[in-house]
Formats: sequence, C-alpha cells, structure tokens
Amino acid sequence: MATDPSDEDLALRYRDGDLAAFEELYRRHSGGLYRFIAWRSPRREWVDEIVQDSWAALHQARGRYVASSSFRTYLYQIARNRLVDLIRRDPRTVLAGDSAAAGAALDGAADDEGTPERLLDARQQTARLHRAIRTLPDEQREALVLQQFSGLALEEIAVLCGTSAETIKSRLRYAMRKLREQLATETSREAGI
Repeated sequence: MATDPSDEDLALRYRDGDLAAFEELYRRHSGGLYRFIAWRSPRREWVDEIVQDSWAALHQARGRYVASSSFRTYLYQIARNRLVDLIRRDPRTVLAGDSAAAGAALDGAADDEGTPERLLDARQQTARLHRAIRTLPDEQREALVLQQFSGLALEEIAVLCGTSAETIKSRLRYAMRKLREQLATETSREAGI
C-alpha cells in the first residue's frame, strides 16, 4: 500500500520541476494559509494579496528549497514576513484594522444543514467565538489560530514564532483560559445573570 508523499518530498519534487507536486502542496495548505493570514491581517484587502504573494515567493525560491524544517513552517514564514512588511510600511493600519478579515476566513463554518433555528444558533456561537478570539493578546491569538485553524503542530508554531514549544504551550493554555472566561462572561450576560 503506497503512502502519500510528505510535504517536504513534494517540495523537493517541485524544486526539481514537478508541477503536480506543487498542485498537491497547494491543495494541502492553501486553506490553512488563508485562514492564518485572515486572522492576522489588520486589513481585509491584504489577505488575498499576501496569500498570492506567498505562493509566488515560494515559486521564485523553489530552486533554493532545502528540507531542513517543515515545509508548512517554511510557507507560513514567507506569509508572516510579507504581512510584517506591509504593517511596517503603514503601522497605523494595525490601530485601524479591519476585524472582519478573520470573520471572512471562517464564513460558512457553521453547518449548512439543519433547521433555521440551529443555523442561527451556530452562527451566533461562531460570532461569539470570533469576538472572544479577537480580544486575545496578539501572541496568544497567533498561536491559537496556527494550531486550531491552520493545523500546525506545537513544534511548527514554535519555529514560526521564533520561540520554544514550551512557550507556545503556555500561550495556548492562557489563550484557552481567556477564551473560556470571555465566553462564560458573554453567556452569563446574555442570560441576564
């Protein structure tokens, strides 16, 4: 029984000219990369640009790719660097950020089947979760989004963020605690308690 090639094997094949390998890498990682940038970007109109630029930069650098770390970490670092470059160009955008970018990344996350009441309830729960995630400190939100919405492992997040896996564990632990507190507070407020 044949196993699927690893991302790193596909990246090496792509480096050597195999376009089908690129198509598979894109299939595997385009959604997660988009969600990561949508949650991190202070401007909604930057999301598509950053994602496209990241894939283009990957294409341009493919000849220099060396499988020394996770391909996914390599790709996300390209995107993260592009976002940082855009923010540095105009730091005021962080203060006037478009928080709707993150919501756009997860539109349709609620199940499309069911009764209208269930759909409404699911959308309201998703909206509460989005609001709570946006209140997290930047480092905690980044770690949470990378793990929960982009599927990165602790070690990959640590490499991407330039810190240790233990630090990432702490950020995730604090993020989850704050999310629980925020959601409990909001639920209590809605219930009139």
